[in-house]
Amino acid sequence: MVMNQMYQWVRQVSGKIGGPFVSSMDQTNPQHLSFLRQLQKDLKTEEPLLKPLNTLNITVLDLETSGFYPDGGDKILSVGAVKIKKGKIKKEDTFYSPIREPEALSEEVSELTGLKKSELESAPPLAEVLKQFYSFIQTDILVAHHARHEQRFLQHATYQATGIQFQHRLLDTSFLFQIAAPGHSSAELEACCGYYDISINGRHHALADAIMAAELWNCSVKEVMNKGYETLQDVYVYLNRQQR
Repeated sequence: MVMNQMYQWVRQVSGKIGGPFVSSMDQTNPQHLSFLRQLQKDLKTEEPLLKPLNTLNITVLDLETSGFYPDGGDKILSVGAVKIKKGKIKKEDTFYSPIREPEALSEEVSELTGLKKSELESAPPLAEVLKQFYSFIQTDILVAHHARHEQRFLQHATYQATGIQFQHRLLDTSFLFQIAAPGHSSAELEACCGYYDISINGRHHALADAIMAAELWNCSVKEVMNKGYETLQDVYVYLNRQQR
């Protein structure tokens, strides 16, 4: 019963396990199709639950968006991501792209993020950015701060651009932070970073926020492993018990 409840909870906080992306842009391209089929197979065979947390291949991402409601017409404006390989942040292995959505950029969001309409006017369209993004992340587990926001936008954008469901596992930094720092708020990225004395640089730029979230993730991994939680399954079981 406990294990069944755990897996129900896992389904709520992570993406479904399966093939991530089948391009509707160029299904006649044999190289694209071969890559995507292999990516589907590889993702299905990945089983990260029992692997040590500090050995997982992670991509930490951040989205800057025009609002909070993709179903209401809000758009992804930029995507930033950085790799974590075997517990080390690879700042040389990053992804960043604005998206061609100049009409969706309000003055308020431009002031907050630093994005300019001219930048978005010359950016690639959503479908092209998604293709590049999925090529970058491969079969990595995805991590984000306030991951529900990223999940909703990726689900909506992937389906709109390709007709295929978003299916990568996506975890929230807060699900480790609440074990690492019980009693501390995980609502704001700045507050979580402050707990570990992580420098705040370039806030609300997608890549800068992804790098800060990656540092937060790594600090939290060290903390929870020191407390005896070695794997994702250990973390899921603990959090499931806390929710009951």
